[in-house]
Amino acid sequence: MSYSIEDLKTLMARLRDPETGCPWDTRQTFKTIVPHTLEEAYEVADAIERADYPHLEDELGDLLFQVIFYTQMGREQGHFDFNSVVDNLVRKLVRRHPHVFPDGTLESRVDPDNRPGEAEIKASWERIKAEERALNPKPEASGSSRLDGIARTLPAMARAEKLQKRAANHGFDWPDIEPVFDKLHEEIDELKEAWYAAENRSGARDAVEDELGDLLFVCVNLARFMKVNPEQALNRTNHKFDARFRAIERRLEDEGRNLDNETLDALDAIWQQVKGVEKL
Repeated sequence: MSYSIEDLKTLMARLRDPETGCPWDTRQTFKTIVPHTLEEAYEVADAIERADYPHLEDELGDLLFQVIFYTQMGREQGHFDFNSVVDNLVRKLVRRHPHVFPDGTLESRVDPDNRPGEAEIKASWERIKAEERALNPKPEASGSSRLDGIARTLPAMARAEKLQKRAANHGFDWPDIEPVFDKLHEEIDELKEAWYAAENRSGARDAVEDELGDLLFVCVNLARFMKVNPEQALNRTNHKFDARFRAIERRLEDEGRNLDNETLDALDAIWQQVKGVEKL
């Protein structure tokens, strides 16, 4: 016997039953579940990064449970339910993919010999999303902007990339990558200036934060022009640092030495050796 999505919905309703359900589950709200949702999403990403597909199945189940949790609370409060969420999603995806569903129905099919190009598809996608935003503006938006709909709660690097892409779609962008490199050097100089001012004058640390943010924003711009995902790039560096530092620890342990007692020069020498081994 295999359980179905209907069984999962039944389970969630039972967990949320105010008389016979789980005390922890019945106590939760939309806001209290958000940290768990983010954690589960990151665990899915981690399993994919490690190509750990047996655990990916498990993590996807945990992420799906978050959706079921939200939709159960939505049903209890009369906002929406799982079926309405699915219906809304399917309608939206059909609407946004006229190159696959030309008649706007799930049953319609496109002529494979008459499909639009990727650039045309992208332009159509952005146009349809813009129309949707105009028809359904988010209540917290002050006025109307082409940047509406980019969540403020996104991680800063992801939000920077989305802001830049949205602005670029409307012509607000560098003409090519060269001035981005120039801007990078300019922001480094401004950060150094702010830093030394903060070292010698109280109350200037906000300027350091501003300039460091500007520098990171330019780095995201560079990644965008290079067609590199900045989050993935930083994750690769994180993984390299993690692996190299662990290699230093193992090397010192094998030699009966304590990392905390070593000089920086000694640690850097081993670091360079570890890097050299990687290149072989």
